Amino acid sequence: MMNASTGRRPGGSGRVRAASAALCLFAGALTATAAGASPAGALTPPVSITADNLTTWQTNGIVWSMAAADGVVYAGGTFSTIRPPGAAAGTSEQSAVNFAAFDTATGAPTGCSLSFTLSSGTATVRALALSPDGTTLYAGGQFGSVNGVGVSNIVAVDTATCTPRQNFKISVSATVRALDVTADTVYLAGDFNSVGGQTRNKFAAVTTSAGLLPWTADADEVARAVQVTPDGRHVALGGDFFTVNGTSSHALAVVDATTGAVTKSYPGFIPNTSTVQDLTTDATGLYTANEGTGGGVFDGRIAIDLDDYQQRWRDTCLGATQAVLVHSGVLYSGSHAHDCASMGGFPDQPRKHLLAQSVDDPALLPWFPDTNDGIGEPVGPRVMTQTDKGGHHYLWVGGEFTTVNGSGQQGLTRFADGPDTGAPWVPNVSLSTVAPGRIDVNWQTSFDTDDGVLTYRIYKDGAATPVHTVTGYSVFWNRPQLKWTDTDVAVGETHSYRVTASDGTNTSAKSPAQSATVAASTQGYPARVLSDGASLYWRYDEGTSTFAADTTSGLDNGFLRNAPSYRQTPAAIAGDSTAIGFDGAGQYAYSNKLHASPTRFSVETWIRTTTTRGGKVIGFGNLTMQNSSRYDKQVYMANNGRLVFGIYSGGYRTVTTTGAYNDGNWHHVVATQGTGGMALYVDGQLRASSILYTTSENYPGYWRVGGDNLNSWPNRPTSNFFAGLIDETAVYPTALSASQVSAHYALRTGA
Repeated sequence: MMNASTGRRPGGSGRVRAASAALCLFAGALTATAAGASPAGALTPPVSITADNLTTWQTNGIVWSMAAADGVVYAGGTFSTIRPPGAAAGTSEQSAVNFAAFDTATGAPTGCSLSFTLSSGTATVRALALSPDGTTLYAGGQFGSVNGVGVSNIVAVDTATCTPRQNFKISVSATVRALDVTADTVYLAGDFNSVGGQTRNKFAAVTTSAGLLPWTADADEVARAVQVTPDGRHVALGGDFFTVNGTSSHALAVVDATTGAVTKSYPGFIPNTSTVQDLTTDATGLYTANEGTGGGVFDGRIAIDLDDYQQRWRDTCLGATQAVLVHSGVLYSGSHAHDCASMGGFPDQPRKHLLAQSVDDPALLPWFPDTNDGIGEPVGPRVMTQTDKGGHHYLWVGGEFTTVNGSGQQGLTRFADGPDTGAPWVPNVSLSTVAPGRIDVNWQTSFDTDDGVLTYRIYKDGAATPVHTVTGYSVFWNRPQLKWTDTDVAVGETHSYRVTASDGTNTSAKSPAQSATVAASTQGYPARVLSDGASLYWRYDEGTSTFAADTTSGLDNGFLRNAPSYRQTPAAIAGDSTAIGFDGAGQYAYSNKLHASPTRFSVETWIRTTTTRGGKVIGFGNLTMQNSSRYDKQVYMANNGRLVFGIYSGGYRTVTTTGAYNDGNWHHVVATQGTGGMALYVDGQLRASSILYTTSENYPGYWRVGGDNLNSWPNRPTSNFFAGLIDETAVYPTALSASQVSAHYALRTGA
């Protein structure tokens, strides 16, 4: 029988068998709505679990296994104590030898206490599974006794009395790593080669009274996962193996539930350098958690249709997956994903440990609670389970982590279907008065850990009622710029604006008030940049934030990293605009949008510096949160102050100025590439050029200002990062002409 609310068999293994649902996914597009339109919801469907972690007791070690039913969560692993939420390691501890049980709704321990020990070596509980009726908890791992009762790496526990069952005794020769249970059969996976004194290589099946069954699914390498399909006819196997019963099938196989005969093999389906760490099912699918080592690995997740055991989808995120679980049509996973760019997600950056995807589509959903890597290997989460209590559904996570959502929390954490208590980040706002008779209100969309669609409200001149409302979609790696133009203004008037972000339940604080005075005439320099077709134009007039507003209609805002110096004066051109300062140590900006490699382009900016360590001024690179591994279309300064324009075209191709520009004065720098080759202009004049190279390396990337990798480039400076002021950065999809460059430089005085 299936549980109607969770899709899990009552008392099951703690892995969910939920029916899939039809889903509607946002593709990152922004949706504008009129003032007063329907606001965003607290969670973006199909996500139904909040990212707000609940107070939970902690362990002093690693949680490797969990199972849940009837409002109780059982946790096993390698630990010796538990302690209350908020308690530091070594304080307020209670003994809990590799096992503990908790109330799913409070996170506090129950009265069930078991001690798993080993006469020599370190005991560990690696697998927990409940019988369908919830009366028996099966535990596997490496241990020789439970509460002093001798066992051999597997035990059955009566859940009513929390005592080992005396009528379940069988020897297993090595560690048991996974279990799944039906009404009459217990399936085992692990390191063993013998069960009950008979040969069983890595997989075995016993009766619920510990009788060894003839079921045979012998594997040649370690087994890590075992999962009975919802109809009970088949068993999915996962691990490191390359053969099952002599049949070639690496890491994944499906066998008959009665005999163990292979019914579906997967030769070549998963790379030899990758393994299956976990398996789960719902009514229509089988889902894998994969881990790889070395090059060419597969670390993501695979969805397989149960009707024919063919692939439905696979994602290609890098960063090994350790656990998977399905709830209400969403596949939740624990991993240390660090690069999902290959599937339209975030580029390589610090690890993210908890993700969500539709069971029908591998695109990442807006659900991003997080842990750290923690102790042990370390990889963060290791196991997930779920159950209901008191009208709420709870998702529990165990593993190696020592923090959750930035706060101390070791070994265990939990989430629920409500209430959602986390507010979106306060929006970053910038005002522009480039055009006369209006004020453009620009802001960087916010981030909410469990909602991609947020509602923004703009408040003018301290009013309590918003003058404009709009919704937009954003995730942590893609926070597009939004803009609203206020034309209900008059020349010479000064107005202030504040913006809030709401997920429908929680609303951020209002952004700090930003003020601007309505211009009477067009500003010459920015108007010419825009009329000449700039596709990105950052003026750096923001206050302290991570936002560099784009003045073009493309709204390709920049992310400012590591707190550069804002609103530096005097700026490069006349007027009330300001510049930005970079420290040459790690501060930089990158474009929000991922761009196809341009076939022709111009980059334009102003610089002011006295550095003798050089650094990249502007360039194109494939990464955002760390130095790029592919990078060209760049201007950098050598240690001697000369400027170098470089592209990669079958080799490093550069042109270099003869003069130095680290004299402490503002200099206008433009680099172009097109059908006429490469050209580098400084202060309105052509300073270096080559007609030989009209193409550059082809890869998608981001525009970066202030620093990025320069490894192996000619005249490489001491620093990858530029120390000095930068202003008025623009990128064009064309090669500017010499007359256009000269005209821009001439407008520096505001004429």
